[in-house]
Amino acid sequence: MIKLIKSSFYHEAETKQALVDFILNEEILSMNKECKKFEESFAAKQGRKHAVYVGNGSVANSLLIQSLMNTGVFKKGDKIGFSSLTWPTNVMPLIQLGLIPVAIDCELDTLNVSPAKLNGYVDDLKGLFLTNVLGFCDDIAGIKKICDEKGIILIEDNCESLGSESNGKLLGNFGLASTFSFFVGHHMSTIEGGMVCTDDDELYNYLVMGRAHGWDRNLSPEVQEKMRSETDTDTFYAKYTFYDLASNYRPTEINGFIGNTQMPYWDEIVTKRADNFNSFVNAMTKNDDFYQYDLSHMDMISNFSMPIICKTTELTKQYKAKFDAAGVEIRPVIAGNMTKQPFYQKYVQDIAPRPNSDLVHANGFYFGNNPEMTKEEINTLCSLLGK
Repeated sequence: MIKLIKSSFYHEAETKQALVDFILNEEILSMNKECKKFEESFAAKQGRKHAVYVGNGSVANSLLIQSLMNTGVFKKGDKIGFSSLTWPTNVMPLIQLGLIPVAIDCELDTLNVSPAKLNGYVDDLKGLFLTNVLGFCDDIAGIKKICDEKGIILIEDNCESLGSESNGKLLGNFGLASTFSFFVGHHMSTIEGGMVCTDDDELYNYLVMGRAHGWDRNLSPEVQEKMRSETDTDTFYAKYTFYDLASNYRPTEINGFIGNTQMPYWDEIVTKRADNFNSFVNAMTKNDDFYQYDLSHMDMISNFSMPIICKTTELTKQYKAKFDAAGVEIRPVIAGNMTKQPFYQKYVQDIAPRPNSDLVHANGFYFGNNPEMTKEEINTLCSLLGK
């Protein structure tokens, strides 16, 4: 069977052995030096000034939205656009924190929000939480230009697109901040884990506080001194002084250590996934049963799953059966049109059509793309993409 996920980590045997040795010899397993090292190396590789490591990609989204509210960038009642083809925990924090989610449909040839789609909403939006879907983006430079002109705060959910590039820049580096996931099925695994990246110093400090109860103990001495002076807090009481709304999203040293073992494989992981993608898309372009992608604006495409959108419902049934008979594990393309999900219909009164997201959900599926695929598996998948 060709599974979506082949292993817990890249180079799993070596990573597990290193992890065993680390646990046996390390005294502190709560968030400490390994997590800090992972943050620093990830920020450097991604090309961002700051990175804040958290328990998973979903709480990375929650932490980012809460921190933007704590800094006053977002306020309750603000309208925040989001990609209607996305994962639920991209949207749930908006609802939970009193913001108004505005779903924007995707384009079929990129599976992402385009400048043209965004233009229909720009006069009402305070922010745009853009999902870079399955390694793809649309004209993200054009989207950033619109956001800059209209005063819309752009943030990116880059949990599905580590290493993908457009306009000479890594996805996740176009907005004020971006989130990443290190779930076992994603590009780089720490079992569970997430990251928030930004170049903004004030937002970074609020992210650090928001990750751990709202206290200041993980901030720099200079920032600690400033906050304690402003609130007339002495050193003794500072240990249990909480400056703003927060939760506990801290990772462990175990997760941080795994992240540090995986960082040296970043380029290899991204390149192999990109090579696999190129093989798949070359096979797919020869088959007019599928909608084709226009990703000419992208420099590098690295995804952890390969999406296929069939042109009819009947073709979808045929290809699902074909992949299933060949022993290939397949899934829906993310969560389809998010506005059709039960939680969204419960909390948001929104019946506007998003026809492309509906079509992707009805006529789409994806199969895994990982760096450990054999040549035989790649050939099998390419053959299945033929008529």
